[in-house]
Formats: sequence, structure tokens, C-alpha cells
Amino acid sequence: MIRSLLNYTTVQQAFKCTVFLSLFFLKSTLVAQTPTDALMMPSKNVCFLVSYDYGAFDQYWEGERLRENQTIATVSRQTLLPMVAVGIFNDLNLYIGLPYVKTESSNPNGGRFEGAKGFQDLTLALKYKILEKELGNGNLYILTGAGFSTPATNYLSDYMPYSLGLGAPEFALRGIVKYQLNNGFYARGMAGHLWRGYTEAERDYYYNDGSYYTSFMDVPNAWNVEAVIGKWFFSNTLRFELNYTGIKSTSGDDIRAYNAAQPTNKVTFDRIGVSLQYYFPFAKGLGAVGNYSQVVHGLNTGKFTNVSMGLTYQFNFVKKTNTGFDDN
Repeated sequence: MIRSLLNYTTVQQAFKCTVFLSLFFLKSTLVAQTPTDALMMPSKNVCFLVSYDYGAFDQYWEGERLRENQTIATVSRQTLLPMVAVGIFNDLNLYIGLPYVKTESSNPNGGRFEGAKGFQDLTLALKYKILEKELGNGNLYILTGAGFSTPATNYLSDYMPYSLGLGAPEFALRGIVKYQLNNGFYARGMAGHLWRGYTEAERDYYYNDGSYYTSFMDVPNAWNVEAVIGKWFFSNTLRFELNYTGIKSTSGDDIRAYNAAQPTNKVTFDRIGVSLQYYFPFAKGLGAVGNYSQVVHGLNTGKFTNVSMGLTYQFNFVKKTNTGFDDN
């Protein structure tokens, strides 16, 4: 769908400040039940999430050098994410999500650079609770998860920084540990590895620390970590979190000076944020989520600021009454 906008040669010659958009954070910026947290839903329960995320940057890291977006000013990225979480068993949850993404620039450089919009990647994930054990003045939880995502549409991944996604299949394997005190305070850590495949570009040559005469680009694998401290308030109806998210590619090249980014780039970022989740007492099963985050350090990525908000609704699809989250 981007093919009618412009050819790659034009972008390469004129795009003097571009950045590799690291896309994993789009899948987990909110604190509603996700594949990376320690919340579990009871069996036969379904939770629907609809969230909106707005992210923007006017600086980016070209390798380790922080630069201004002099040509394209502020690049924005809007994401509408519908997601469903299903309690298959008390200890096993399923997640399905398909985000719709729109990208654009505040300065389109005389109409040369247009944004993109469309559905990004279909994600399927499972999360399993291995252990729940009383320990001291609280409870210890150990979970694991696996996920797979693949492009849902034929979007052009080699169109940075406006591309909808990486354009490659991804398999994720994660481990999650959480300890929650009886007074509601908790700490959680997550570590995962992301295995990524190939994406196809609209050109038959590219440079990645050497010449490649092919249209297929090898998207680097990556490590993903999260660290969270939080607390439940008001009889477990309000949750507040401070969080850190990190991504580190295991291979790849740097964005070359005054050149276009590409899916082979090595991406690293450190992001800090604050999150809120609230369950409405007057409407059982209905909740709201919100998040603010900032990328504070990176490599070949944009210095993003993101604001997210969304609504959740949980219900039991067997009984007529709703049940709350297993607030572990």
C-alpha cells in the first residue's frame, strides 16, 4: 500500500534524519492483563481491551549519537489496539490482539513523505502460572509465556520511520516472577527472548556491514526485560505502577549518517513509565487503564514519549455473573 507513495530511492536520497521504530513496546504499554504481567483470569472468563496509544519523537539515536529530526520535525504514531484475553484454565490464559497503526510527520517535507496506516501484526500468546506460594509476609508467583506474531497485511516494513511494523514473524518466550506483600505492595520482573524472521523490502540490494544482493532482510533477534514496582489500593480496585522496559537486539548494524534506517538495524532502548488501572465499583467487570512513558536512552531508535488509555471489560461466558481478576 506504500508503493504508490514514493519509491525507496527517493527516500534514501532525501531522508536526512530517519530512525528505526522499535515496535515491541506498542504491544505492552498498558497495564491491563497482558502476556508480560502476572495477572491471571479465572477459567471461563473473557476480558476485552480497547486501547489508544499516541507516541511521538523529534529526536533519535543514530547509533549512539542523539540527533534532531531536522527534515521531518515531529514523527507521531497512533495505535488502536483491540485485544482479548481468555481464561482457558485458572492457570492458563490466551491472548489475541491486532493493532491498527497510523503514522505521520508534522512536516511532510513538501509532500514527499507521507505516513502510513493499516493493520499491523496479529499476535497470539499463552501465559501459564507455574507456582503460587505463600512466602513470608506475602506470596510468590512464577509464570511463563510464549507468543507468536505475524504481519496481518502486506505493509512495507522498509519505510522508516513511517512503517507500521517490522514485517517479520516473531516468536517470544518469557519468564515472569512476582512477589506481593499482604498490604498490596509488589515487585515484578520479566525476561524474554524474541526470535525474529525475515522481512521483504522493495529493493534487491542493501548494506548491512557488507553488501547483500537480495530483497530479504534478516531482522535481529532481541532480549526484552521489564521491572515493576506497584501497589493495589482501595480493596484492590486501583493499581499504581512504576515500570522499566528494556529492549536489546543481539545483532544488526547502525543507522549510517544521513541515510535511511532499515529493519536490519541494531536497536536498544530503555524506557521508564507510570501506569494506572482502575475497576469501577458501580459497573462490575468494567475498568480503565492509563500509561505514560518516555524512552530515556537508546541505540538506533526514536526518543519516544507515549501516552496510552483504554477500557477493559471482563465477564464469565458460562455463568451470568462477572468475576474479578485473580489479582496476583
